[in-house]
Amino acid sequence: MDRIAPSIANLSTWRDYAGLTKPRVVILLLLTTIVAMWLAAGRELNWSVVAWTALGGYLSAGGAGAINCYLDRDIDERMARTCRRAIPAGRLAPPRALLFGISLALLSLVVLWYGTNALAALLSLIGLLYYVVVYTWWLKRRTVHNIVIGGVAGALPPLVGWTAAVGGPEPMAWVLAGIVLAWTPPHFWALALLRRDEYASAGVPVLPVERGEQITRRFIVGWTALTVMLSFLPLATSIWKYAGVPPNRAIYAAVAALLGGAFLAGSLLLMLRGGNTVTRWFYIFTIVYLGLLLLSMAAILGPY
Repeated sequence: MDRIAPSIANLSTWRDYAGLTKPRVVILLLLTTIVAMWLAAGRELNWSVVAWTALGGYLSAGGAGAINCYLDRDIDERMARTCRRAIPAGRLAPPRALLFGISLALLSLVVLWYGTNALAALLSLIGLLYYVVVYTWWLKRRTVHNIVIGGVAGALPPLVGWTAAVGGPEPMAWVLAGIVLAWTPPHFWALALLRRDEYASAGVPVLPVERGEQITRRFIVGWTALTVMLSFLPLATSIWKYAGVPPNRAIYAAVAALLGGAFLAGSLLLMLRGGNTVTRWFYIFTIVYLGLLLLSMAAILGPY
């Protein structure tokens, strides 16, 4: 048993470090990045560049997540959702987590600079600093508008992907960023509704705590409607040069309408009925919606 114990401890340590990078969040960010790359270059896409971008993107987002865990360790220990993370649970010393996050951030800059181009690396660094400094350190504890303003960080990966693929962002890249930016508040506020008491006890001024649950549900409907409207912008030929292909145009419009209708209906049901069950399903569907919307863009509107 003495010989087995060290290996189990080492496995636990690696899992703790991996958990700092918040892999479930990073996967969705990487999806927006890679879809942007495909839409930018299509069959001309250099897949070695995709690999470098995915690696650099994971390191950047993971580094930001680790630094976030360090800065938010006092909040995490007061919330049931996060108290089992490595730092508040006492499995990892805060300075080690901070050093790990900074190391990933610096490594991501090198990887993206070498594997893609300087502008993509710079955009990724801006996103990381925005998330860590503007959102985590400044906005999160000070204003109810924290997620609306802070959501800019999550909207930058499409710009990074597009720039990595073709050298710079084009109008469609900004549309993708706008969709993610508008999608972020209803996604987060649904979680905040589910964890309202925890956020209140931790002193985080999220919308349900500061303005109440009903106001939050109304805001969710408004931002959901904005997200759905933005999802039709790829059909504008002035924004997306491939939008003029009639069959693809009609197919994407139908898919966007179906997904958007379900998304909007879910937000209205949440406003009218509320309750943890409806809120939980809506929260899950926000992730499904964004994933399917992005994949449908890649499959239907991609430049073949």
